[in-house]
Amino acid sequence: MNVVVFLKRVPDTESRIRIDREAKAVLEEGLNFIISPNDEYAVEEALRLREAKGGKVTAVSFGPEEAAPTLRKALAMGADEAVLVKDDRRETYDSLRTARVLAAFVKARAADSDLLLFGRMSVGSDNASVPSMVAEILSLPQANVVTKLEIEGTKAVAHREIEGALEKVAFSLPAVVSAQKGLNEPRYETLKGIMAAKKKPVPVITPAELGLEGAALDPKVEILDLELPPAKPAGKILPGTPEEAAKELVRLLRTEAKVL
Repeated sequence: MNVVVFLKRVPDTESRIRIDREAKAVLEEGLNFIISPNDEYAVEEALRLREAKGGKVTAVSFGPEEAAPTLRKALAMGADEAVLVKDDRRETYDSLRTARVLAAFVKARAADSDLLLFGRMSVGSDNASVPSMVAEILSLPQANVVTKLEIEGTKAVAHREIEGALEKVAFSLPAVVSAQKGLNEPRYETLKGIMAAKKKPVPVITPAELGLEGAALDPKVEILDLELPPAKPAGKILPGTPEEAAKELVRLLRTEAKVL
């Protein structure tokens, strides 16, 4: 089974984010970058499928040259090969632009793939729309926010957690699947894997090599402003006896928090 898993380089969720209001972008200086956490579930699922059914796993990212170390982590986890589609622009937050490039990669370099795996969304933009767009462009079946995946031959069944129920979706391969937390537990890189990943090449290709250039790469989304969420107010200490504190807490929940 040949699986292509797409991943994105994002700031570590524990990093302190700073905003360049003039450039309408996140300041990258001093940030630690990682594979988007949801994408790690996709990488792990791809590796488990290869271990069970054979084939190969190809990790692909669309981003700046600095995304190469992120791809090497996927190699260290066990991916067979990795490819970087270089983006000369920084984050555009344009899901359709990203989807067009990834779909073009599949058509040009991975047309024989049995499965395209994504994380359900990146923690950088939280759009959760690229997998569906890729599936639509390629006219492939899709199952999103998957917590369990069963594959037998060219048939697959995906389990999806929806509000108040568990949904099972049956579809044929090739297909697009986006992974949700609970699908698996991503493995850690081994020392042997890390050393091997350092020696593996990570080819860099351009969108032009995939047949995309000029207006086809212009983002259709314009960022008007980018700012941090407001700081959380300081906590309150309620004085008095337990009974008095309880009464005051109820009053605050009703009048200020408005949750009662």
